[in-house]
Amino acid sequence: MTLAEPVASPSSLFQRHQALLEQAVAAIASRGYWSPFSEMPSPKVYGETAADDGKRAFDALLGQRFELNQPGEMGELAPETSPYGVALGVRYPVCESEALIAAAQAAMPAWTALGAAGRTGVCLEMLHRLNRHSFELAHAVMMTTGQGWMMAFQAGGPHAQDRGLEAVAYAWREQSAVPESAIWEKPQGKNPPLRMQKHFQIVGRGVALVVGCGTFPTWNTYPGLFAALATGNPVIVKPHSNAILPAALTVRILRSVLVEQGLDPNLVTLCVTAQRSATQALATHPAVASVDFTGSNTFGQWLIAHCRQAQVYAELAGINHVVIDSTDAYKAMLNNLAFTLSLYSGQMCTTTQALFVPAGGIATDQGHKSYDEVCADLAAAVSRFLSKPEVACAVLGAVQSDDTYARIQEANAGRWGRVVLASNALSHPEFPQARVQTPALLACDAADEAAYMEERFGPVAFVVRVADTAAAIALSERLTRTHGALTAGLYSTSEAVIDQMTQATWRGKVALSINLTGGVFVNQSAAFSDYHGTGGNPAANASYADSAFVANRFRVVQRRYHIAS
Repeated sequence: MTLAEPVASPSSLFQRHQALLEQAVAAIASRGYWSPFSEMPSPKVYGETAADDGKRAFDALLGQRFELNQPGEMGELAPETSPYGVALGVRYPVCESEALIAAAQAAMPAWTALGAAGRTGVCLEMLHRLNRHSFELAHAVMMTTGQGWMMAFQAGGPHAQDRGLEAVAYAWREQSAVPESAIWEKPQGKNPPLRMQKHFQIVGRGVALVVGCGTFPTWNTYPGLFAALATGNPVIVKPHSNAILPAALTVRILRSVLVEQGLDPNLVTLCVTAQRSATQALATHPAVASVDFTGSNTFGQWLIAHCRQAQVYAELAGINHVVIDSTDAYKAMLNNLAFTLSLYSGQMCTTTQALFVPAGGIATDQGHKSYDEVCADLAAAVSRFLSKPEVACAVLGAVQSDDTYARIQEANAGRWGRVVLASNALSHPEFPQARVQTPALLACDAADEAAYMEERFGPVAFVVRVADTAAAIALSERLTRTHGALTAGLYSTSEAVIDQMTQATWRGKVALSINLTGGVFVNQSAAFSDYHGTGGNPAANASYADSAFVANRFRVVQRRYHIAS
């Protein structure tokens, strides 16, 4: 393979982006608001023609073969169907996994030799390039996942890039703490001291496999992808079979940057397969040293159990929930919850599924509200929020999978509880074939654990009647410990209750949001500030991002020799 001459050396790329890196490292220490990538698709930020250019670039991909020039090509697949009913027809090369692994291993020595600064510079340039393609990526994310346009742009572009940069910042901070060399001198009394020269080489663990999900193919992929790359590992990206295009675009952009740097583009490759057995074989390959996965408990637990040769970073399913004890802003609480339950039709790993309400009702600024009134008022708030079709379609997006759609029908049939609010199908003004569904709200008792203590992914939520607030907090902790949760919420005017719930979330190791009534929602997570997952309960064994997410992806190999006194 003939490699291109570097446009700018990795060391100069590090210098070019050093100020950005320093800001990112400061941000993960301060945990305040910071984002270098604008979440607004403004022409002033991205350029006057960026939106049109991105749409044209996306349209040009449809019905075409997606070229990557990877080794081991042995056919093609075009498995994607759009939740919006748009014909995609993109054909992707299928490559032999052994060829991808061999190519990744061959690319690794030169990547190791760059050193931490060189690798960091290249990764920062990659993120810069991805940001320039945000509009094209947004259309790819929208049309494969069913996200609304604004979410697809934000979560699929700048927010995902934030998460990638966050991982690079952690990786740099951990690697930069390791000196390149040292002189070791040990006094020997009257005799000359013992002197040695020591060198410390950071080496990646080996081939990294990043398995993407069907709903957030960039946001959930970039943390592991960039954590692995920055720490010296080649990466094979295996996307969900219905969300390949965003991953394929990402891989192509990254490969182009590698070629510009005179590096082997096979440091990053795409593995397309529709067979779980092929993914299993790849994940358990002796050369694969780490696996990043977002998806179902069933496959995630299989990976954890069978990938003995690899470190597995898994985000699985959980039962996110909110305890409602009392509130001094009843209407604002209901509006906040209505948005939470509606956003992307509940197809987020952080969306609330269960709301625990005392059987005796709650105290509010509008007087006492019974359990039944809370159910009815929440249903009314959801209906009111989605009453304007243009708002509803923008927020709800489209239902991504057949399984989720079937689950909605089961909820409407009352399989898991009394139907407080049925899910309705809406017509999308731009995409007549889109599957747009409003949330279903069900009422059940705490004893009906078979109903709400299993993840019902999608727009299905339960208002669970509990004995009292103390029982709700105890149930929250038990649920988190046994089934896992990425998010928990609390509404209460009592400092004692807030303290009790806080203590419970410390024991259950789940993030807590308290009295959210404004423009922040429990299912949103901000890079550089919020830790996405704790790694401390069954919903996830890792966090996006912390030092633990990157530090075990590299090893320090030393060499030493005597030098003269």
